Amino acid sequence: MPGSEIRSLLHPFLLLLICERPAHGYDLIERLALFGADDLEPAQIYRILRALEREGLLASTWVASATGPARRRYELTASGMAELQSWMARLTHLGQVVEACLARWRQLMPCESPQYRSPYVLPTS
Repeated sequence: MPGSEIRSLLHPFLLLLICERPAHGYDLIERLALFGADDLEPAQIYRILRALEREGLLASTWVASATGPARRRYELTASGMAELQSWMARLTHLGQVVEACLARWRQLMPCESPQYRSPYVLPTS
């Protein structure tokens, strides 16, 4: 998935990952790769985390680390859970719309008749 589409979904991705378990930024960056978001700048993720905290969707605490400096651990607030549920409802609807589009595409593509062939498919020689 192109980067701009992934970036537009970082808010729900982060809320979901934090709902699964409270985490610090570096852990979240690693886990975002599961969504295909493996080329993001860490500074961008930290900016979003701070914005989500300012909006009251996340709360953070500093947690001491045995291997280095203290880390800020993010947890979902009640408002964050409500926002996540709202996002999941919207994404469910979007998924249904996308699936309907893909189903139509799959029906179109197997057609071999020239009058029904997609103009975007190059003939094979």
